[in-house]
Amino acid sequence: MSLHLFDTATRSMRQFVPRTSGTASIYVCGATVQGVPHIGHVRSGLNFDVLRRWLGRDGSTVHLVRNVTDIDDKILAKAAENHAEWWEWAYQHERAFDDAYDALGCLPASYSPRATGHVTQMVDLMDRLIQKGHAYASDGDVYFSVTSFPEYGALSGQKLDEVHQGESAATGKRDPRDFTLWKAAKPGEPSWPTPWGPGRPGWHLECSAMATAYLGGTFDIHGGGIDLIFPHHENEQAQSRAAGDGFARYWMHNAWVTMGGEKMAKSLGNTVSIPAMLERVRAPELRYYLVGPHYRSHIEYSPEALDESVSAYRRIESFLRRVVERTGDVGADGELSPAFVASMDDDMGTPGALAAIHKRLREGNTALESGDDEGARAAAASVRAMTDVLGLDPLSPRWHDAAAGGAGRHALGVLVERLLEERTQARKDRDFARADALRDHLLLAGIAVEDTPDGPLWTLKDD
Repeated sequence: MSLHLFDTATRSMRQFVPRTSGTASIYVCGATVQGVPHIGHVRSGLNFDVLRRWLGRDGSTVHLVRNVTDIDDKILAKAAENHAEWWEWAYQHERAFDDAYDALGCLPASYSPRATGHVTQMVDLMDRLIQKGHAYASDGDVYFSVTSFPEYGALSGQKLDEVHQGESAATGKRDPRDFTLWKAAKPGEPSWPTPWGPGRPGWHLECSAMATAYLGGTFDIHGGGIDLIFPHHENEQAQSRAAGDGFARYWMHNAWVTMGGEKMAKSLGNTVSIPAMLERVRAPELRYYLVGPHYRSHIEYSPEALDESVSAYRRIESFLRRVVERTGDVGADGELSPAFVASMDDDMGTPGALAAIHKRLREGNTALESGDDEGARAAAASVRAMTDVLGLDPLSPRWHDAAAGGAGRHALGVLVERLLEERTQARKDRDFARADALRDHLLLAGIAVEDTPDGPLWTLKDD
């Protein structure tokens, strides 16, 4: 395998070699289900969905575990504000996240464990840490002793004397730099029994317990947003390795979706929810917008950038539709271009991969214009194969209805493509009056035509 990934832990590009040949294991920090998902939330899910698809392209088995944090200070606060039971509030928004992932074409996770279902594993992990002298109990709380683990800070580069966990002050801590593994029960809050008293888990503890429960003490890739590097992932690594687990062999972090230069976050009031976005654009168009930039680069949200992605996706869709209408169904078993493969193997370089797709698309349109149906079909099969890797194949069963709008739009497409072929021929014959008349005829019917380097692109004016 020639795939190279940027490893946060070593701050370098490393060739990916799975721990077990033919199998890759990935743990991704999933949602804290406190509210409706926005595009910043789902970007991580989409980025790691593309990684999963690429790893599985050669027939490898990929185990992707994406957790659900269903108990948390924010969830408790939001539930109380809305006069709801905490478990009801959490489950309601867990379903909203599942709907968002599904709507945007993410393959289902191999498993999506909930934190509340893994208290037994958390208790076991705390017991191991206490036995090894890396953790201690105090008045029902349990803390990890940062100074007991010499490697602390290795992942994030944090200096020990500069560590601030961002936790509220606690009288039971031996050192303010220590972090909480378990929170003692408070009146009115949910709790679970432990040898150190009833309470609920700390955030960092949850992920270590769930990752190792399903992927083993040592697994291949741990992923999440860059905002999780410290303290969350640093603390995960510290407690897991202190307990004797190898934990993640590679660390990958995706950048934010920003608005006005700031991370998209509910607390800042600058979020764009998935349901709101899907009222404006179709799901595959939104997916194109979010997976197109490199996963380690920030996306500054703007309607103009979104519109550019919509147009780019529709050019792919239009080309494939034209080939199918002229030559019949096209399979998705075409060749991946060398440029596409090189880009994907270079740290999941989706911008270069999309450039390779559009280059092949232009070659296919040239073949169509010259009457080379076989060349057009070969290009279309290649485009389908490459877009399939990105979860964007317009002719896939997943997107066909979205792309064609059902039987009605399919029938409309057949008629429009025929008129566009007549218009293209008229332009070749320099019969510009006829070409303009056909374009005006389509416009009166509510169909806009845009001439692009990749061929004519038609859209319903209400799209």
